[in-house]
Amino acid sequence: MSNGLISGKQKELDLIPITEGEIDGIGMGVLSDGTPYLSARGLARLCGVVASGITTLTSSWESERLKPRGQKISALLREQGVNPDNLFIQVTINGTKTSAFNDVACMSVLEYYAFDSSSDNDTAIKNYRALARRSIREFIYTSLGYDPKSLIPDSWKHFHDRMLLNEIPRGYFSIFKEIADIIVSGIRHGLKIDSHVVPDISVGRFWSDYWSSNRLDSKHGERKKYPHSYPDYFPQAKSGPLLAYIYPLSALGEFRIWLEENYLPNKFQNYLENKSKQGFLPVSNIDLLMDAVSPLTIEHKK
Repeated sequence: MSNGLISGKQKELDLIPITEGEIDGIGMGVLSDGTPYLSARGLARLCGVVASGITTLTSSWESERLKPRGQKISALLREQGVNPDNLFIQVTINGTKTSAFNDVACMSVLEYYAFDSSSDNDTAIKNYRALARRSIREFIYTSLGYDPKSLIPDSWKHFHDRMLLNEIPRGYFSIFKEIADIIVSGIRHGLKIDSHVVPDISVGRFWSDYWSSNRLDSKHGERKKYPHSYPDYFPQAKSGPLLAYIYPLSALGEFRIWLEENYLPNKFQNYLENKSKQGFLPVSNIDLLMDAVSPLTIEHKK
């Protein structure tokens, strides 16, 4: 894992938060490569300064780094072998851009306020001494309950729990279980599967329209609605099991052809782009995911 602060643009494309929260008023999280971070407001609270003292760094770092404070912070970063060109990383959380300071950057800023700022700062001194004994990486991991060795990413847990909850009667198939390969590819390529990202709803809506417009019930028999349950930690679970269409097994081959020749090349990219705008998928991963789910998408893009 690198401690280098790569450019905000590149990091925004490549990294997404996999867990985040606020502990004792300090906003923090862990990025998809395992990098722990504090938000600008969280870092300000840690340093015992007003939020604007840190947000000024994020909004005007190119000019701020030339001033005494910025010069000292830059020097502290260089001492640890870190390029100070960009002090923070821009990430998107629930559709909102957030400045994320990794552990090395946090300690450099905290050290400045503890020992180099012109005003006495007992809070910064106390926190610096505490974190000198216990790394800020350990502090964030422990505060959020994050275990980089054994934690199962939430996306896999959400997918697994939904699979266990929903059994389909013999003679029928469900959209959710039939697109399992797509969901697995999505998770592997950075798609955050949770209550906000439910690809089977998108696939099911377009397939339902196709089914109705082509009167497939006259060919395969009537589809029917069947209870579909969500894990109790999903907001959708509050109203109890929902009713989702399940389809006669004789239509499975036709569904798979439609999925590969219609939905994947014509609809799926729009779905991914919408989720990217909402902050659930790095935009740089969309083409990788499109190529991974179906060779037909490659032909479609040419």
